Amino acid sequence: MNSAIPIHAIVLAGGRATRMGGVDKPALVVGGRRMLDTALAAVSGCTRTVVVGPPRGDVGPPVLQAQETPPGAGPVAGVAAGLAALDAQPSDRVVLLAADLPFVEPETVEILTAALDDAETVFAVDRSGRLQFLLSAWRVASLNDRVRALGSTVNQPMKALVPERFSTVTMRSVTDCDTPEDVERARSAATGVPVTVSEARRAILDAIPSLSPRRMPLDDALGATLAEPLLASESLPRIAVSAMDGYAVAGDGPWSLRGDIRYAGGSEELELVEGDAVRIATGAHLPSGATTVVRDEFAVATGTSDGPRLHRREGTPVRDDVRRPGEDWAQGHRLAEAGTAVTPALASVAASAETSIAAVRGPVCAHVAVTGDEIRRDGPLRRGQTRDALGPVLPQFLSWCGVRTIADTHLRDTSDGFDELLRQVRRPDLIVIAGATGGGAADELRGALDRAGARMVVSRVRCRPGGSQLTALLPDGRVVLGLPGNPYAAIATLLTTIPAIVTALTARRAAPITLGRIANASEVSGDITRILPVAAESDGTWRADPSIRTAHLSGLIGREALALVPADAADGELAELIWLPR
Repeated sequence: MNSAIPIHAIVLAGGRATRMGGVDKPALVVGGRRMLDTALAAVSGCTRTVVVGPPRGDVGPPVLQAQETPPGAGPVAGVAAGLAALDAQPSDRVVLLAADLPFVEPETVEILTAALDDAETVFAVDRSGRLQFLLSAWRVASLNDRVRALGSTVNQPMKALVPERFSTVTMRSVTDCDTPEDVERARSAATGVPVTVSEARRAILDAIPSLSPRRMPLDDALGATLAEPLLASESLPRIAVSAMDGYAVAGDGPWSLRGDIRYAGGSEELELVEGDAVRIATGAHLPSGATTVVRDEFAVATGTSDGPRLHRREGTPVRDDVRRPGEDWAQGHRLAEAGTAVTPALASVAASAETSIAAVRGPVCAHVAVTGDEIRRDGPLRRGQTRDALGPVLPQFLSWCGVRTIADTHLRDTSDGFDELLRQVRRPDLIVIAGATGGGAADELRGALDRAGARMVVSRVRCRPGGSQLTALLPDGRVVLGLPGNPYAAIATLLTTIPAIVTALTARRAAPITLGRIANASEVSGDITRILPVAAESDGTWRADPSIRTAHLSGLIGREALALVPADAADGELAELIWLPR
């Protein structure tokens, strides 16, 4: 935004959203990103920007924050708070916009502010001819005068600020979201807009509801997510046990060494009196009366006329080689929080705590379908056929992401194939369709999803490969992920997107993103994000393959990860790393 006169922005992100049940409207996702982020992107060229509303931890410098006084006092009070925070000069200009405008763009702001050359105030007018009070541009002096003229700003409507004389600019793409129906219409209109990978993930997390919790044995729940904290049913150790091979002793030495031996798992009764000692194995529970364990290397056994005697070896430290009851955790101890993935380690800990069953969400179950008459999995290839090199390995890649494949099918190219698939495949949480995002197949899948009443969550993504992927939500909660048909493009898309779907379905705490520096980023980056195999360099950086053939997976052989190389990246720039299955 090039202007000799400073132009500022006030983004109103408060309000009660009473017609939407009191939701945080600016945080709603349309077209893959929050409406607040859309507003901030639209005013990114302004000199100073202030967001007015409840404090937000994810909004930071250079963007300012302010809140109307008292909180919830309405939009005019928000404008007054924004002006105070900006501390702009009377000759400056300021844009007012609400954070419920899903299609506002930088060009929108530029058009409004340009119109101020011939006016004191400019309002946008939507396609219905309605004046948009919260999409306007003002000379700061004029806006200050209007606010001061009101006296009290509390619970004043925006139209109270409208001066007698103003200009308008018609913007047919402008629409606001005041009701749930407005949001759904905006989302439907935004489905064809490509989004970034991070915006696609955010849209998935926002749109896909979590599965209902169910109680099941944790040994059978690998890949699921805890729906409640995992509590220890028993303390560990439950009883005092030996931490080392050695001798259980009673009192201070020397001791009379008895011929008994206490083994781990032994259930026989054994009682020591003061001065007694017996052999004991690691993990064996202490005999009654034992006060400690002396490990083998700290003890010396000798024969005497009174029988075997045990002495502590001279110069060795005095240690208590006993694991006492509750030393690791007490009964009721919180072993893991809700939202934690059920891994082999967690299942093992639960077994140690005698907590065999817990409430979980998942594991996510998937039905995999590979499309195309030209695809053949078994038998000799006929003219025009291609070997199915993707379908047999998709379950392994899904398993790496915590998804269980319960069925996989080959879908023929028929006019109603997708309709039949969506209608008949009812059991899984997720339907993964490979080879349905390009050309006519994409139109057929989208048509079938539309006929099934699905909501399109992600339609296209600004990345290569995988730009044509789609994620949709069926009315009964099943998720559909459409993958490209080329093996490399399909796997790159799957590994990039499936973790977000699993996180949403199982209400899992999102895992931190792994970053690495790409040594040759300038060589391999393009105009959008590229997903490329990388190998580790000796200096800790990563080297990306400059080109990759998508028709097979040979580019993944010997590689440790995929890198999401940003557009126009410089050498050494950080990129997200996605680990490949080992």
